[in-house]
Amino acid sequence: MPSLRYTFASLAAAITSIAAEPYNTFDGDGFPACRDVASVHNATSVDDLVSIVKQAAADGTPVRASGKGHMWYDTMCSDNPNTIIIRTENVNGISNLVLNEGEESGSVDIEAGVTFLQLAEWLHDHGASMGYTLVNWNITMAGAVAMGGHRSSIREDSMVAAGVLSMDIINGNGDIVTVERDNNNDEWLAASTSLGLLGVIARMKFKVYPDFKVYAQQKILSEDDVLNGDIYGLISPYATANFWWWPYNKQFHWRYYDQIPLNLSDQEGFQNTFSLMDFEAGVAKATLETGKFLASSNWFFESTAFAIWSAPNFKDKRTWEDVTSWPVYGWNYDVLIGGLFPDQKPEWELGLHGYTLELAFPVVMANPVLKRVREAFDAEASAGRTMASTYRSGINIKFGKPYFDFLGQVTYNTSDKADWTKGAIMFDFPTFHPTIGDGKRYNEQFYINLATTLVNEFPARPHWTKNTREVFSNALKNIDPDHLARFKVSFDPAIIIVAVRQKFDPNGIFQSVIGEILGLYA
Repeated sequence: MPSLRYTFASLAAAITSIAAEPYNTFDGDGFPACRDVASVHNATSVDDLVSIVKQAAADGTPVRASGKGHMWYDTMCSDNPNTIIIRTENVNGISNLVLNEGEESGSVDIEAGVTFLQLAEWLHDHGASMGYTLVNWNITMAGAVAMGGHRSSIREDSMVAAGVLSMDIINGNGDIVTVERDNNNDEWLAASTSLGLLGVIARMKFKVYPDFKVYAQQKILSEDDVLNGDIYGLISPYATANFWWWPYNKQFHWRYYDQIPLNLSDQEGFQNTFSLMDFEAGVAKATLETGKFLASSNWFFESTAFAIWSAPNFKDKRTWEDVTSWPVYGWNYDVLIGGLFPDQKPEWELGLHGYTLELAFPVVMANPVLKRVREAFDAEASAGRTMASTYRSGINIKFGKPYFDFLGQVTYNTSDKADWTKGAIMFDFPTFHPTIGDGKRYNEQFYINLATTLVNEFPARPHWTKNTREVFSNALKNIDPDHLARFKVSFDPAIIIVAVRQKFDPNGIFQSVIGEILGLYA
């Protein structure tokens, strides 16, 4: 007999015509990740995850897992209002660290809801680290793997999935299936960037390393230094590196990081990521809201943000005093990512919300891509509409080491015939989301046109959490059809049909808008 909890869950699904409501991204109310869902379950254990999926499978109820909702648009679910959400953040056990003295690497087991910050702190306390396969503090590890999250590096493995040794996925029957890393296995190549379409990642065995320290250095470059320079040569020598582009000021910040000896410095730098004081947020919001109507407000904001970002966005954890000069030294995660400063809040809790666009291109096309973006900015200026960055750190230009799977941004040997073997450049363009009027940005059509131009003129691949439905639909032509076919239905060397997506999810209960756009349910 079903438990009372699942009887209520089934009842909720049955009355979705009156009960369904949006499930929001990390930005909160008004920013849906799913347009309508029937209910949200806060899972507390892997067994709980299994039970919820089993009941959903028995009822034929659509289900999607959600970590911290780190996405921007309404593409996480299908538009079926019977969909239920399983929140995983309370399923966050970390165990079985294996890292023997003198060995280069080891492993640790983590559950579905473990965030990067939780794992980084736990590993640091045990003398270990996750290396460079990391992203922001407010994202779950499993969510980043499912959606193809990545750090910025050409030299080191930067896809989070590159650190996964195996994963336990709860499939569409509610059974746990273990998938081991194996580049000759289509199940692994689909699971590596699964978009959540194969099931819920319940656990992962993740690669770890001895703890280490790094430095961060930043310099200012002119647009000419970058657009006409050796972009690959500026980025590839370092463990991790990126640019921040300030299009109104026509300058770049060039940030790079690398390992240092443990005894080089006792400084404990901690980077500010999304962290603001109430006063700072109030001034920024007031300026940016007027920027919906006045381009000059956006010019002022970019110039101010550029000046602020030129100084280290770090404090020393020993005293929480500002670090005032480059380079900055400290433990790896603290310097590479960091988090919130004490007594500060993330920007989205202070009314600063965003749109975004992120597209990846072969790094060998880096100069033409960035020059094409500059042409678009110049065309607007010639028409009397001078644009500017409306995000605190400008336009983020990131990079990725080649990593082969079916749906990752940095996969290679694809049908577009482009050379992805040296890696990728990611154009990540966050912008302020006005809350007044219709919520659109100053010169809104510019952003739509830019996305269309880049997808149409280059073999652009979308980031799976940072684009609209329209961008995904247009970018479908740039996704390798063979990879999509193998994700959905594969063929082994004996010519035996292996239906990967259908095998894991025979009734399509994990369906999403992105999966539909990709034709994985046709």
